[in-house]
Amino acid sequence: MTTDPRDPVRDLLALVERGGFIEGRRHPTLAAKVRWALLGFVAGVVATLWWAAAASAQVPPAAEAYRRDLVRAAQDVWGIDAPVSLLAAQLHAESGWRPGAVSPAGARGLAQFIDSTAADVARRYGGGPANPFDPRWAMTAQSRYMRELHAAVAGAANPSERMAFALAGYNGGMRWVQRRRAASPTPERCFNAACDINPGITAANQRENRAYPRRIILELMPRYHAAGWGGPALHARYLGG
Repeated sequence: MTTDPRDPVRDLLALVERGGFIEGRRHPTLAAKVRWALLGFVAGVVATLWWAAAASAQVPPAAEAYRRDLVRAAQDVWGIDAPVSLLAAQLHAESGWRPGAVSPAGARGLAQFIDSTAADVARRYGGGPANPFDPRWAMTAQSRYMRELHAAVAGAANPSERMAFALAGYNGGMRWVQRRRAASPTPERCFNAACDINPGITAANQRENRAYPRRIILELMPRYHAAGWGGPALHARYLGG
């Protein structure tokens, strides 16, 4: 039998065919089993590559310019298992990875810090004067501030709920988060529970604050996690409904 030297799969099948004779008896099912095993393996590889490509396609190309610096900043603050995918999703939601972004409310830079919060973070954590338009400063400040907010919401039902409370605090202020929890019969849960309570803010701000953690955890974070940005996964199955 002549085999194509450029086709290793065909060569392997040819060897199996030839090796299928044992003591003068042929076992044709051996080749078939190997063929189906190889086909299954190839299909699995193709599916994995397709999923990774699809996930990467949903991550804006601009994000890649900041990936290495975000991983470094996040791990410096959170440790080796830093929630990089969540922090990336948050930057996506905040500025769309535009370091010069300015919101109508005056939030600035990649992480959309208002001046007072930026100055407070710089004062308490050091690292030089506040500079929200510097992407490295913004990502380090984001990681530090999110770490602080995360620590302030102990007692959540699970990691997803705890991160949801921290995100709500980043978006609207931790004092409103604490008021929601104090008014809720289920203060350990944000989704469909405490975060649905209006603690005394405008209806528009309540809608925004309620939607903010949902969009980041349920919509954006899975894209970055599937694209290999790293950190623990937060899944919809952990949510309260």
